[in-house]
Amino acid sequence: MSESLRTVHAACPHDCPDTCAMKVTVDGERIVRIQGDPDHLTTHGALCTKVSRYAERTDHPERVLTPLRRVGAKGEGRFEPVGWDEALDDIARRLGAIAAREPEAIVPYSYAGTMGLVQGESMAARLWHRLGASRLHRSICAEAGGEGLAATYGGKLGMHVQHFAESRLILVWGSHSIASNLHFWTYAQAAKRAGAKLVAIDPRRTETAEKCHQHLALRPGTDGALALGLMHELIVNDWLDQDYIDRHVEGWPALRALALQWPPERSAAACGLTADEVRGLARDYGTTAPAAIRLNYGMQRVRGGGNAVRLIALLPCLTGAWRHRAGGLLLSASGWAAPAKASAWLQRPDLLAGRQPRTVNMSTIGDALLHPGGAGFGPKIEALVVYNSNPVAVAPESGKVVAGFRREDLFTVVLEHFLTDTADHADYVLPATTQLEHWDAHTSYGHTWVLINQPAIPPRGQARSNAEIFRQLAARLGFSEPCFQDSDEALARGAFNDSIDHAALWRDGWTRLPVPDAPFANGGFATPSGKALATPLPQVVLNHECAEATPELAARYPLAMISPPARHFLNSTFVNVKSLRAIEGEPCLEMHADDAAARGLADGQPVRVFNDRGEHHCVLRVNGRARPGVVNGLGVWWRKFGRNGTNVNELTHQQLTDLGQAPSFYDCLVEVAAL
Repeated sequence: MSESLRTVHAACPHDCPDTCAMKVTVDGERIVRIQGDPDHLTTHGALCTKVSRYAERTDHPERVLTPLRRVGAKGEGRFEPVGWDEALDDIARRLGAIAAREPEAIVPYSYAGTMGLVQGESMAARLWHRLGASRLHRSICAEAGGEGLAATYGGKLGMHVQHFAESRLILVWGSHSIASNLHFWTYAQAAKRAGAKLVAIDPRRTETAEKCHQHLALRPGTDGALALGLMHELIVNDWLDQDYIDRHVEGWPALRALALQWPPERSAAACGLTADEVRGLARDYGTTAPAAIRLNYGMQRVRGGGNAVRLIALLPCLTGAWRHRAGGLLLSASGWAAPAKASAWLQRPDLLAGRQPRTVNMSTIGDALLHPGGAGFGPKIEALVVYNSNPVAVAPESGKVVAGFRREDLFTVVLEHFLTDTADHADYVLPATTQLEHWDAHTSYGHTWVLINQPAIPPRGQARSNAEIFRQLAARLGFSEPCFQDSDEALARGAFNDSIDHAALWRDGWTRLPVPDAPFANGGFATPSGKALATPLPQVVLNHECAEATPELAARYPLAMISPPARHFLNSTFVNVKSLRAIEGEPCLEMHADDAAARGLADGQPVRVFNDRGEHHCVLRVNGRARPGVVNGLGVWWRKFGRNGTNVNELTHQQLTDLGQAPSFYDCLVEVAAL
């Protein structure tokens, strides 16, 4: 064995609840092996197919390794190399000139390309706060569900993922766990082998649903109606823990009255299920202990997603499932880490010095970029700095997003690894480091550990970390505050306060947060009263686009479309990894056989999917995964890989959810025809 071999602690940076602890073995500057840390309880040595190929991403032949300046039209992706100093000087000059007139005309656009506290919003946030740039409402994935959960429990809080292995009933609700939550699925499989029943609740018959004992293929946006139908049966059959309700639930009388208006027949009619399916699920849930719900974010990407999460989150409170460590619910556990994060130190909101810049919603960036300014909106957007995101591919109603990015008077800077759809529209593309090349610190929304990421190799080519790029821009803008001198390592070491075991974190690469095994066994929710809240009373909220709410639109576009992620991609990440793209094949639309026959369509046929917002060309799959009346447009492909230069977001709209001002991606009506 080479004497130069060494192994460093790392953490998976991607937008996934598993946040795996990794070990990276290198020989000099060569990546020898990337593996899950076998000593970390939830990772237990296993990585998903995507991240196990992370070396392929880091050393990808198409990786951007030098700063680039646009020479073609926006969207063409034609660039010339430029030196770092020349690029940063020009960017700082142009941003500075805009900021001198109207700092809110500058908009940062970022999300979860990395979940890291350092390479996400640390030095970047310091720069935007000091500059006085517009704020960004980072709503695009989980805000409706997160706000619904917090409105019920007082925070984004849930059970420990490893305790699902001890559950006797698991509802896998709105989650394709095999693809998007692999380590939870390991625990669910352990429970299954021990005799537990697994029930999938999902409009699509995913690979996960196929491996559960039962699959309930409800209509998109009807999850709240199903929850109320279950509550009805819990009440009339006295499958309640009345003591737990009396002690730990606020607003029960009004919730009880509402639930009694939703007998199984009404719930089933709304959901597209049978009344017996609603009754059977309620019986299983009300008479099995411990029972656990793995709720995921697919079900909250509709207009009523926040209220639906509130209703589902109340179910374990009504049965007393929280008394058991293997009972309760997990949507997000990120709130457990909030007290441990040194967020104010990392992001320095004090640098705003009393200013209150406007907030731009990332989910309506298409409309925002096309807004002329004024009329309560604020100044016209003149500059956009994109990092950790690919909005041209992932933001809804992408026809408008593209039109906005093609504005000749919009100055756009993109920090990236590859020439994505968004980077193709940039004035400058700056090469960013990957997770193997920089420092970072991580929390998780799927488990209760915090992790550290150490650089395993020097940056490839001329790549620089996000934090370093923003640090150098701050210097060129004349910002001399000492906080702009903090190194990436200093940011990582200061990311957590003394409520965690720092010695263990740096020794092992991870450490557990101090969360009780059964966190709400005796109530103690993070609400002001310490009780789970059914106040204000949650309601069933209809989709923006559905036969009940928009009958005329539904007559023209009778198919509901959801756009769940393709199994081997993660949002738009990994789409350019050829081995993974080869597994997926090409953009496709799944349709039920009856719907295909009614349109004279066949499996494998090229089709156009369309509505008033645009059309998307793809291949049809009649593979048994779509329920009648619903089509599944798998995403999120880069537009440049689409048959007509589009992806499914050509069809989605910018209307927002009931809570959290989040997008309604799965609340979309379309029609399908042969090409």
